[in-house]
This record gives sequence, structure tokens and C-alpha cells, in this order.
Amino acid sequence: MITNEPDIATATVPASLSTAAAAKVAELIAAEGDTSLALRLGVRPGGCSGFQYEMYFDGQTDDSDVVSETDGVRLVLDAQSAQMLSGATVDYKEQGLQGSGFAINNPNQQRGCGCGESFC
Repeated sequence: MITNEPDIATATVPASLSTAAAAKVAELIAAEGDTSLALRLGVRPGGCSGFQYEMYFDGQTDDSDVVSETDGVRLVLDAQSAQMLSGATVDYKEQGLQGSGFAINNPNQQRGCGCGESFC
């Protein structure tokens, strides 16, 4: 199911990609040469604060996955991660010499650790 509308069954608003993130993901998928790929975002136990994010390309979705789409790029979350990422936005920032990268703006995150890799 591809939607940016709230999921009535779970009362969640799916996570989404910013326009900049969608453009960068589209570029990376094109470099992979497999247009069936989507960006999978998940939350897993680990890190200093209890949870950490994981992102990778995935060519398969499950019936229980929550899928949103921005500018033709799909963002896929497993059902458990979707609850923790409700309303989150994945952004991509160009930061010159400081490096560029993806950032997850998660309104459900209570606090992060000093390393910036985990949260609770």
C-alpha cells in the first residue's frame, strides 16, 4: 500500500522523505541500476541510548510494511518501526567540507546520545 495518508488501523502518519532526500535516494538507486529498489528505514535495539536507525535499499516489501512515496521514491518501514517513526522525515543535507548525509527528524525521539547514532 503506497500512501502519505494516516493509517487509520494504526493511527500513524507514515514517515516521509524530504524532496532533497528523495532526489539523493533516486540518484543512488539509479547508480545501483535496479529501479525496483526502495529505501527501507528501520529502528533496531542498540547503541548508547537504546535504539538506532538503519537504512538500506530493499527490493521486497511485506504486506505489513508501511510504504510512503515522495517524487517517485518509495520509503518502506516495517510495522514495528513505523510506530516509532510516525511523523518522521528523512532529509539530506549538503554540508560542504563537513560532509553530507541523511538526517532523520523524528518527533518521537525523546533524546539522543553524544555519538549521534542512537536515541530513545
